[in-house]
Amino acid sequence: MSILNVLLSADQLVVTVDTWAEDAISGQASAGAKVLLIPQHQILLATRGSAQFFLRIYQLSLEASFRADFTLEQLAAELGRVIDQLWPNYAKAVAEAGLAAEYCTTELVLGGWSPKNGRMMATAYAKHDAAVPAVVQPITGQLSSPGEPLQDWPPSMATPALFEAGRRQAQWLNERTGRRVAGGRLLLGFLQPGQAVVKDLGAL
Repeated sequence: MSILNVLLSADQLVVTVDTWAEDAISGQASAGAKVLLIPQHQILLATRGSAQFFLRIYQLSLEASFRADFTLEQLAAELGRVIDQLWPNYAKAVAEAGLAAEYCTTELVLGGWSPKNGRMMATAYAKHDAAVPAVVQPITGQLSSPGEPLQDWPPSMATPALFEAGRRQAQWLNERTGRRVAGGRLLLGFLQPGQAVVKDLGAL
């Protein structure tokens, strides 16, 4: 459980994630970078769910980004199939580790600048069940996960608003589960034409 928020306009893409991570077996807490850049193409990947699965997807995406014919559109189209192909081995590892089914889930966002379309684009992916293909959904404006704490919260790209949204979500998740499953620090992934950065907005 963690935070994954997206705000998209034609010339800007903003993603915020928390850094709370824990070992699924030992429960030991750590800090994880859940938003990572492919800077040469002004692209980012972000996650809410399994860090190991995310890192494998990032590795494959980074390798693909070196192709001479690489495009954001092609990666976005391929990623759902890649998730489905990798999922059986991931689900098997979760089961063999004796972990609860809640650990076998992932939400991913791929976004960045599209030279072909002359605008920022983003796609969300979700996978929870080996028997069901990954859900692939283009993002047209905003995505908040979890969204319940932000039902009355107006979307804004302003840094104070982004931070307050993350704080509300972390508090809601922790209270709902009865233990700490979100928090740490809030990371901001920011893309605009000619700029791709990740910033630390501070402790939640």
